[in-house]
Amino acid sequence: MLAMDVVDTLRHDRKITERELAEGDREEDLIERLRVIYRNQGIDVPDEILRQGVKALREERFVYKPPRESLSVKLARIYVTRGRWGKWALAAVAALAIGAGTLAWQGYSRQVELTQTIPAAIERLSGDITREATADAVRTRVAALASDGRIAARDGKAEAARAAVADLERLRDDIRTEYDVRIVSRPGQSTGVWRRPRRNPNAMNYYLIVEAIGRDGRPMSRSITSEEDGSTKVVTQWGVRVPESLYRVVEADKRDDGIVQNAILGRKQRGQLDPTWREALPGGAITSW
Repeated sequence: MLAMDVVDTLRHDRKITERELAEGDREEDLIERLRVIYRNQGIDVPDEILRQGVKALREERFVYKPPRESLSVKLARIYVTRGRWGKWALAAVAALAIGAGTLAWQGYSRQVELTQTIPAAIERLSGDITREATADAVRTRVAALASDGRIAARDGKAEAARAAVADLERLRDDIRTEYDVRIVSRPGQSTGVWRRPRRNPNAMNYYLIVEAIGRDGRPMSRSITSEEDGSTKVVTQWGVRVPESLYRVVEADKRDDGIVQNAILGRKQRGQLDPTWREALPGGAITSW
């Protein structure tokens, strides 16, 4: 301990110490100086201890030397500083765990949807529609949609499988819907129009403007595809192509008193996809006139 104190005393007078140590023959002078310092403090230090202190200072025995950089030193430094980075690392690990858990749950949910939820919905919807359908066209349509949905679910095509379920839901709603197709005859609104087809300017197409009236007496929106440009729109009124003879009958009916007396052109009943018309129609519709 005295030797360490000697070294500490020498460090406090570093300039003198460096000069004395640089000259080997001045070591005795340095020891004498130390002897005087300790004597003035009332401490009697043996010369041997003074010599050990000077030697220790020369050899830098009590000087801290950082260890060389190595893997073990780096790991030790990381461990010592864990208080600073530990909470961030823990947060990062937690975030990764949550993300992995979310992905695993999503994968599991997708698998359940494709193997259980969607197939069950297809079976339920196709069964309901088949029981309620009164037309072979409906049964054919539901069979095709159900088959597409099952294949998509089996092949892991979730979007296509969901689309098949959505189509079946719409088909079910459609066959349950009931309405009358009524010819519009209100003041200020067209009851009928005629067109010359672009592809056949010598022909003439006749249309009656109609609307779907539900059992509650309110107009219903319907999805109609125009034969003129192939676009499909959801509308409350559209034009149905009819024979010229029927067009003329309705025209005369309205001309009589401004009202179409026989205004029901067709009726859509439960279990059907399309209305039943009061007489055969050539088919085709328009959504603007």
